[in-house]
Amino acid sequence: MPDRLSPLDASFLHMEQRTTAMHVGGVMTFTPPEGEEFDVDAFIRLIGHRLALVPRYRQKLREVPGRLGLPVWVDDQDFDLSFHVRRSALPAPGTDAALRELVGRLFSRQLDRSRPLWEIYLVEGLAGGRLTVITKTHHAMVDGVASMDIGSILLDQTPRPRETPADEWRPQPEPSGLELAASAVLENLRRPRGALDAVARAGADVREVVATVGRAVSGIVEATRSAAQGRPVEPLNRAIGEQRRYGMARTALADHRAVRKAHGGTVNDVVLAVVTGALRYWLITRGEPLYEHTPVRAMVPVSVRARRGGADGAAGNQISAYFVDLPVGEPDPVQRLRRIAAVMDAQKREGRAAAPAALVGLAGLTPPTVQRMGARLTSQYSSRLFNVLVTNVPGPPRPLYAMGARMQDLFPVVPLAKGQAVGIGITSYDGRVCYGLNADRDAMPDVDVLADAMTGSLAELRERS
Repeated sequence: MPDRLSPLDASFLHMEQRTTAMHVGGVMTFTPPEGEEFDVDAFIRLIGHRLALVPRYRQKLREVPGRLGLPVWVDDQDFDLSFHVRRSALPAPGTDAALRELVGRLFSRQLDRSRPLWEIYLVEGLAGGRLTVITKTHHAMVDGVASMDIGSILLDQTPRPRETPADEWRPQPEPSGLELAASAVLENLRRPRGALDAVARAGADVREVVATVGRAVSGIVEATRSAAQGRPVEPLNRAIGEQRRYGMARTALADHRAVRKAHGGTVNDVVLAVVTGALRYWLITRGEPLYEHTPVRAMVPVSVRARRGGADGAAGNQISAYFVDLPVGEPDPVQRLRRIAAVMDAQKREGRAAAPAALVGLAGLTPPTVQRMGARLTSQYSSRLFNVLVTNVPGPPRPLYAMGARMQDLFPVVPLAKGQAVGIGITSYDGRVCYGLNADRDAMPDVDVLADAMTGSLAELRERS
């Protein structure tokens, strides 16, 4: 039978509404070798050939009749590459500002659920002869780490494209509605036993099952406590619309490492300190009152793929998260870093998973209708749980290529939940740390001010190192 979405993957479908598109993506810029032009048509053919490396990209979602079970992935009998890979061009002179405007417009539109949930845009005309590749994939397909799977299609480790096995894909027959309903009913009947069996197959005993449930319950208690303590922060938490703006900031990984070496913590702690300093500056430009203990609560997703046996190739989202109070009221940048490092270290040592992950974990034992309600409530009241999403995903440490062109930058794009004016994604690549800010168009007309403040915040830390 077809693969069924996990509860966490399905939650991203249920959270999606008119103003909260749940797709993630990346913005990559490439520089062709000197004196050469990028062959876009050949690149499109290469993408089509390499889809065999990521079979999910030729599958679409099917709902189960009567919503008796979570949706399943089925092969798209009418798969059309030209629908998913599209060409575009920037008006001369091809500025970065024009590129950011285009990214905002592309990510304002939801993906078509009747087709495979991804798109790639090949954008020509960027200044300096550069090409931009913009990827857009529904969060139900990928998490921050698995989204790098799109690199299996686009990128090579050398300027010479590697050989790709012959594509022998043939779509499998699509199951009937009756077959989908019957399999969902059987699965619902045995779900609790199936959950225990899955844990047993992973080498855990009954005590581990009890411990797992206990951790999930603790997470729900922590969720209630966090919601009670949390509060919306103007202007980060406002009603949002469908349209988006996008901001970018390029920084050096060496600077982050130098700060870490001088003041302790981890590179991720330094990233959070950079974001904290930038938010502080931006809030001041907005005229917001800041006091010594004023916090901005961030939800910081972390991958648990390796800890949960991700090496076996398991697909779908495997993420947890931490709640971190960013000390935007602290004027000293080094003290901001030390406070963040202490909080992160304590959460890791205590193994405190953020509440949304715990709630979704228990959702695996609940009917699909309850899962839908839970996911939408999580989105509806997200500004009570946290004020801003900050996600840092390590990227490739070495240069990568597409058709001989070297990739220069890799900026992430993260989705917005209800009441969240901006989401901040960070990716390291080949000695750079790229900050990408996806923001509501009306709530944050000054997203570039916040993006530029990232470089200033890092410079402030660097001067103290």
